[in-house]
Amino acid sequence: MRPITVVSGAATDVGAKRSLNEDAYLASTPVFAVADGMGGHDAGEIASATAIESFASLVGTGSVQIDEAREAYDRARGRVDALSGDREKGAGTTFAGVLVSEVDGFGYWLAINVGDSRIYRLAGGELEQISVDHSVVQELVDSGRITPEQAGRDNRRNVITRAMGAGSVAEADYWMLPAAAGERMLMCTDGLSNELPGERIAQILREVPQPGQAALILVHEALANGGRDNITAVVVDALSVRGTLAHESVDSATEPREAVQQ
Repeated sequence: MRPITVVSGAATDVGAKRSLNEDAYLASTPVFAVADGMGGHDAGEIASATAIESFASLVGTGSVQIDEAREAYDRARGRVDALSGDREKGAGTTFAGVLVSEVDGFGYWLAINVGDSRIYRLAGGELEQISVDHSVVQELVDSGRITPEQAGRDNRRNVITRAMGAGSVAEADYWMLPAAAGERMLMCTDGLSNELPGERIAQILREVPQPGQAALILVHEALANGGRDNITAVVVDALSVRGTLAHESVDSATEPREAVQQ
């Protein structure tokens, strides 16, 4: 038995304003991830695809340990750095992924994020944003200089402070999250999170049972709300989790996350 048995679905769209889709995604056990490329034609598109491809070698394994995830991430960053150095305007990408993992035989989600693509978890009907945006406006929110509501309208909201490539040397954030059967994970690019409020994202995730259909509806609604950027969503459902009985008394929506230190 895998530590987490999952079913997943994904959807992507170029959006209403762009001519090229610079997003990429992977949705194949045990790796579920999105990447949002930067740098324009023949740069951002390749950067995001390169990041995703670097994790493809993990597909088909039963689970991924933290050292394996770090190796894949470092490999991806090295390849994107090389790509960026070969182009006058540079190239880079965000990355947000959830990998099936385990700790002492118990099923865990291994979450990785750099940039402003996001990771959400729906548990007990409540939506929680797992990742923290690496962006200028998030830093302003964290420092108390603007409110979250103002951040949503700030014209600097697309300026990120960490990435793969694009001259960034910052590390990704990693989390180990105890998993529970019935949880739903969402990875998305900012083309989705900038167009749909959290309340609507939560409602769709609660009401649409099939992950592929949920991903498609999320993308279509983001498109209908403006579609100013490429839009990608990957939805993953935990059907069963090894060791779930040990966590049944814990509300997974409020349980403290276990941060993995660099």
